Amino acid sequence: MDISIIGSGRVGGTLALQLAQRGHTVTIANSRGPASLAQLADETGATAAETAEAIARARLLIVSVPTGALPGLSRTIEHRTPANAIIVDTSNYAPGLRDEHIAAIDEGLVESLWVQQQLQRPIIKAFNTIGAASLASGGRAHQDSQRIAAPVSGADAAAKQTVIALLDELGFDGFDAGDLAHSWRQEPGTPVYGTDLPLDQARKALDAAVRGDTSAWRERMAANAVPARSPD
Repeated sequence: MDISIIGSGRVGGTLALQLAQRGHTVTIANSRGPASLAQLADETGATAAETAEAIARARLLIVSVPTGALPGLSRTIEHRTPANAIIVDTSNYAPGLRDEHIAAIDEGLVESLWVQQQLQRPIIKAFNTIGAASLASGGRAHQDSQRIAAPVSGADAAAKQTVIALLDELGFDGFDAGDLAHSWRQEPGTPVYGTDLPLDQARKALDAAVRGDTSAWRERMAANAVPARSPD
């Protein structure tokens, strides 16, 4: 599959390596241009490109940048992404630590719905609950009882199944977590976030989430004045 990844941080870089190793055609891009990605391209087997070029060639586009950087990509994604491409957002909003405050989210809008509004394209929310270290080395065989599960949210059932299949290739149990309106259940601070749970426990953790979990997480992170514990 032609997969493009926008963002070269821990999650984006790890996914580039893991996906290229499994035979996918991976293109990587960031805000600093292809020259800044030469080493990552050599290490992963991915191809470095300008952002617009990477977006235009994607069958599946993984956007792995800080939430606050998404509006800067909106026009390019809206106009250059192929009509049938799947867009996957991995971001986690961390105000005051990595992101500037976004009033709409602070006032209660689900993070993924805000992202979709910015990009003006349907999105799938995935890969945001698994840390980079687990993405790099946590994949397990199907029969392993400790295989890590990851929620996948969005409106398009077929697109979700494509992402779930991709997670399966990487050694994880992706599962349908409903639509974006309910994707707050996989935001930072919720029971499924960053906990590397197997499938049965992950489903229960998703159901156990309460709407204030993420607000409480943000407050704790800000109060402790330490970098947010985020898989991004």
